[in-house]
Amino acid sequence: MSLRIDWATSKAAKYACENWHYTGYLPSASCRIGVWENGTFKGVVLFGIGAANATRGEKYGLKRKGEVAELVRIALRDHIAPVSRIVAIALKMMKDANPGVRMVVSFADPSQGHHGGIYQAGNWVYSGRSVGDHEFFVRGKIMHPKTLHSMGWRQSEAWLIQHIDPKAKKMKAPGKHRYLMPLDAEMRNRIAPLAKPYPKRPKQATSGVQPDSGGATPTRTLQDTAEEAEHAPA
Repeated sequence: MSLRIDWATSKAAKYACENWHYTGYLPSASCRIGVWENGTFKGVVLFGIGAANATRGEKYGLKRKGEVAELVRIALRDHIAPVSRIVAIALKMMKDANPGVRMVVSFADPSQGHHGGIYQAGNWVYSGRSVGDHEFFVRGKIMHPKTLHSMGWRQSEAWLIQHIDPKAKKMKAPGKHRYLMPLDAEMRNRIAPLAKPYPKRPKQATSGVQPDSGGATPTRTLQDTAEEAEHAPA
């Protein structure tokens, strides 16, 4: 099996997220890395480096912006290479392109049956759960407010009931599992006191070809098509 990790186009990232990720949408990402096996496009690993709350560095003794990145999406179809290996290579590429970044944060969503197995396999530091916010139950699916925004829907229970789904509900969201990956030795020592025992896989975790892959559960197998040919390495 030939594995290639390379820069991906925004079009390829959008396609992967809409087809191979449970949220079905492309988040804001400044660093897009694609995955190919035997020349076939398998998906993307996306990082965000901006002013989002998750990437504010003050809580880790870093600058407010630019020193913390967030792994915002792993969207993969069926593949052979372990996700932990793919992520490790993507991390190095992101770091090489953004030498000022000293740490990466990522989240595993327990409401989707994820406990962060790929991060545990990659020796990430588990720092507990984030503070829970809220989410919406619409058309039989749990949706994050950002998902509603990306679809042009209002983040309002009343609006959703009137325009989208009469059974829509606003719900309290559980906190997500937070994982940290320091990118240098000093940073690892700095965050070591934050480490907590890894959470265990829940018994009701979703099964599949690639379970608990940071939300990157494959949905279906695609044949080599002209669509995939457009997703050649950038």
